[in-house]
Amino acid sequence: MYKDKSFNSDISIEKINYSTFFSTPKVMGILNITNNSFYDGGKYIKESSIIKQCKKMIEEGVDIIDIGACSSKPGSLPVEEKKEIEIIKKYTKLIKQKFPKTIVSVDTFRSSVAEIAIENNADIINDISAGKFDSKIFDVVAKNNLPYILMHMQGEPKSMQEKPIYKNIISELLDFFEKKINFLNKKGIKKIIIDPGFGFGKSLENNYTILKNLEKFQKFGYPIIAGVSRKSMLTKLLDIDSKDALNSTTIVNTIAIRKGCKVLRVHDVKQAKEILKILDYLKEK
Repeated sequence: MYKDKSFNSDISIEKINYSTFFSTPKVMGILNITNNSFYDGGKYIKESSIIKQCKKMIEEGVDIIDIGACSSKPGSLPVEEKKEIEIIKKYTKLIKQKFPKTIVSVDTFRSSVAEIAIENNADIINDISAGKFDSKIFDVVAKNNLPYILMHMQGEPKSMQEKPIYKNIISELLDFFEKKINFLNKKGIKKIIIDPGFGFGKSLENNYTILKNLEKFQKFGYPIIAGVSRKSMLTKLLDIDSKDALNSTTIVNTIAIRKGCKVLRVHDVKQAKEILKILDYLKEK
């Protein structure tokens, strides 16, 4: 019989201590309900395949399921707002009904989508634009007192990878987060997760500079999330396809955890959970 192996609690993230939950590393499983996401676009469109994938991730020990209905891969155009609302409303509600203990994050930059998601019991809002595309999202998050994933992105998905330019990427990202965090705090948003935005308006060199200096983002005192799963920073360096990038994803995720990352956003939950189990075992020795 199927057993829900998600976060061992009868209460949602809204009712637990945010600091306690993110005090130990967590795995966020990606669920792209899209036709054009860079790795799994089109795989999870039917309701049966979506539920099957959620069940698989939960059985593998996922801590958070991150639902997205609008692809943000380089060169992509956003899906229509009405369509995104329709998908997020349906599947946030469905996943919460079928797997009530599972913590659900919704990947959106639109305040209207965030509002619908929260009405259907979403627990976290994951905004790739940091409010740049729709600043009303801050009011929605603040009103509902939810954790908010604050990501850095230079440009926008359609053109972000054409010519990303930085004078000093670490200094610029640190400055970005300092200013944004101060702004969010003034809005009453204090449950923040920092995402440096691997692959979002960054060159190959930029991505590895961020990885090398990831521990510097701990200065803000907020959990750090790393989303490197099967991305071009791996495939371009190693000259492989994304389908062959599980090993390199695991290597980089391990480095990220060792550098203080608290959330791994992945396509492959089992392997990410194995990283955490091994590193946790080592700490006890």
